[in-house]
Amino acid sequence: MNKRRIVITGIGVLSPIGIGQEEFTKALREGKSGANLIDSFDTADYACKIGANVKNFQPEDFIDRKKARRMARFTQLGISAAKMAIEDSGLDFSKEDLSRIGSVTGTGIGGMDIIEQEHTTLITKGPRRVSPFLIPMIITNMLPGEIAIEYGFTGPNYAVTSACASANHAMGDALRLLRYGDADVIITGGSEGAVTPIAVAGFCSLKALTTRNDDPLKASRPFDKNRDGFLIGEGAAVLVLETLEHALNRGAKIYAEFAGYGASDDAYHMTAPSPEAKSAVQAMEMAIKDAGISKDDIDYINAHGTSTDMNDRIETLAIKKVFGEKAYKIPVSSTKSMTGHLLGAAGAVEAVATVLCMKNGFIHPTINYETPDPDCDLDYVPNTARQQQITCALSNSLGFGGHNATVILKKYVG
Repeated sequence: MNKRRIVITGIGVLSPIGIGQEEFTKALREGKSGANLIDSFDTADYACKIGANVKNFQPEDFIDRKKARRMARFTQLGISAAKMAIEDSGLDFSKEDLSRIGSVTGTGIGGMDIIEQEHTTLITKGPRRVSPFLIPMIITNMLPGEIAIEYGFTGPNYAVTSACASANHAMGDALRLLRYGDADVIITGGSEGAVTPIAVAGFCSLKALTTRNDDPLKASRPFDKNRDGFLIGEGAAVLVLETLEHALNRGAKIYAEFAGYGASDDAYHMTAPSPEAKSAVQAMEMAIKDAGISKDDIDYINAHGTSTDMNDRIETLAIKKVFGEKAYKIPVSSTKSMTGHLLGAAGAVEAVATVLCMKNGFIHPTINYETPDPDCDLDYVPNTARQQQITCALSNSLGFGGHNATVILKKYVG
């Protein structure tokens, strides 16, 4: 196939460390933590009492109040990010064929908040009091559906759910739809709003979450020897992807090129990564090949970097297997050290972080890196941002179920 070049022309982000590009970029540069004590429900009996919420988010700032009440948290966050990205892109829909515009987004869990809320209604008030909007609010495809309804897009439209790899899979699918000529523009990314009682309880029971409750700002510490689990977070990021030809024809600003995508599965365990990291290696090598670049072209890696023992160790091993001795010369950092783990939204927020670092000439740090781990011995850009140009970056997402998804982002050169 003669691959069309695909570029990023719009960005929207709502994260625990900032809403919008300016606030988010500033926080990335400063190494700000978005951690907080969970106050949306009583955590007295929870092993983990901390999370990373989006601060100062009012859905009504982006969405009609009546419509917002009929959306789960992940949809509210996601459509808000989509509106930001579309506005940023400068698309003029009066001049577009809306059948050539689609939306593909990822979420890991969907409307968990609404499931909990309406289950309580069922138990306390009976089935007749359950909201008629329950089903449309909780299903994962409602976010791309709402984006299409808002703007009238009739092109390819669906959701991807693959745990923490969801957003990378969604963006990868968007890349392929554009390359195959099925659309000119795809609104893509990921959203998650699952800092809820049962979700936190479930992750606590898995012993996946940090219990550093007395020091939330230092709880997420990817690759540090004393990491003890991930910090659960929420947020959304959306990117406008379009063919280079379409972008140039309308005179769009271009942030970066979305160059490659690779996906695989460990076929090993429900929650644990394969100890040999073969399939994570496979996904990275597929993405590099798909981008038409060499391994030597990669000058930055945005790691999945969850702050769990197994992920950080196995991801480090995978990077070393892919790049050999060069792995020690490539800066690697984890956005999750600041934002916490945004589950199905993580890959999109991390792609945006990578593009904004590329645009502004720095590499954001992995904060809270204090004690080196012999099994994690790469350059993790500890604690302080580094002034450095990024020309070609790799971003990993690795999810429960063994899902691996890697994307390649390049500085745009005309």
